[in-house]
Amino acid sequence: MARIRIPSTVVILLITVQTGFLLFMYARYSSFMSHSEEKPAQVHILILSSWRSGSSFVGQLFSQHPSVFYLMEPAWHVWVKMYQNSAKVLHMAVRDLVRSVFLCDMSVFDAYMPWKKNLSDLFQWAVSRALCSAPACDSFQRTDITSEMACKTLCGRYPFDKVEEACKTYSHVVIKEVRFFDLKVLYPLLTDPSLNLKIIHLVRDPRAVVKSREELAKALARDNGIVLNTNGTKVEDGKYKVMQEICRSHVQIYETATQKPPNFLKDRYLMIRFEDLVRDPLAEISEMYKFADLTLTPMLKSWIYNITHGEGPGKKKEAFKITSRDAVSVSQAWRNVLPYQKIKKIQEVCKGALNMLGYQMVDSEKEQRDLSLDLVLPRRQNQFSWSSFNSK
Repeated sequence: MARIRIPSTVVILLITVQTGFLLFMYARYSSFMSHSEEKPAQVHILILSSWRSGSSFVGQLFSQHPSVFYLMEPAWHVWVKMYQNSAKVLHMAVRDLVRSVFLCDMSVFDAYMPWKKNLSDLFQWAVSRALCSAPACDSFQRTDITSEMACKTLCGRYPFDKVEEACKTYSHVVIKEVRFFDLKVLYPLLTDPSLNLKIIHLVRDPRAVVKSREELAKALARDNGIVLNTNGTKVEDGKYKVMQEICRSHVQIYETATQKPPNFLKDRYLMIRFEDLVRDPLAEISEMYKFADLTLTPMLKSWIYNITHGEGPGKKKEAFKITSRDAVSVSQAWRNVLPYQKIKKIQEVCKGALNMLGYQMVDSEKEQRDLSLDLVLPRRQNQFSWSSFNSK
C-alpha cells in the first residue's frame, strides 16, 4: 500500500496555521469575556439603615452632590400598599423595586401609585436635588444646594416621567432604605451583572434611636406593625420589640458582611457609625465618597459644615427634615432625656448590637448623665470595612 509523504515544511505550515487559528479564537473569547465582565456605566449605592438613625442626613450628603440621582425610601410605597404583610414577606417586592430604580426603570411604581401621576406623588421626592433640577425641574441647576420647601413650591407639578428621564443622566444612583432586615436578601442584586452595587451600612447607638423613635411613636406605628407581623394592626413599641428586631438585623447584616462573607462582597460593604460622622463629618464623608467613587466639592464642604454646626438639637417638627443643628448635641441627647430604667431595658434587648458596634453600656444613672464619659468606643482599624477581610 502506497504511503503519502508530506514534506516537513508543509507539516510545519499546517501546525503554524492551526496554532494561529487557536490563538485567534482564544483572543476573541478573552475579548468577549472581558467585555461581558465590564461594570455598568452607573454606580449604584444603597444606604442601608433603620428608622431614626441619621439616614436622612446621610442621604442628603449624597443627594446634594451634582453627580448623584437620589431617592429616599422608595420602598415606602410597597409597605403602604401591602401593609398587612410582614417585613420578611415584603423583602422580595422591596428588592425588586430597588433594582428597578437602580436601573432607572420607574414603571415599577405603576403597581403602587396613581395612573396619572406627578413628581409630588413620589414619597419624599422633594428631598432629592436631582428631582428639583434639570431635566426633572427647570427651577434649579445641578450644582445648586436645594431645599425641600423651595422644591415643593416650584417643582411638584412636573410629570412623573421626568423621574426616569433624570435618572438616566447621572453617573451615580443612590437609594436610602430602612426596610431591609437581612443582607442575604440583597445577594441577587450584588451578583446582578447589570448593577454595580455598593452598600453603606449606617448604624447608631440604639439608646439614641429609641429616644428619637419615642418622639415620633404614632408616625412609626404602622411600620412597627409590619416589622412585628400584626396583620395590619398599628403598634407603638412600648416594650421595645421592634427595637429588638432592628438591633438583631444590624448584627445579622454586619456579621454576614464581615465573617466569612462571599467573595462578591469584597470592597462593596462599608459600615459607618452616626456618632463618628457627627464628630468628624468631613473625614467620615470623605471616606464614604471615596468608597462611592465621588469627589467632595468646596460647595458641599461648606454646606456640610453649616448643617452640622447649628445651635441646639433641632425642633420636634423638624424631625424628618434636614436643618442646621448641633450634630454632636443631637447624638448625645438621650443621656439627659431618657430615664435610666428605660436605658437598662434597651441595653437588655440590644446587648449584642451595642457590643458589636462599639457602644459602651452604662451601669448606673450617674454614668448615663456623666457626659465626660465617652460611650462611643474608639473604632478599631478596618473594623467596619470589608477591606480587612481578604478573599482566600
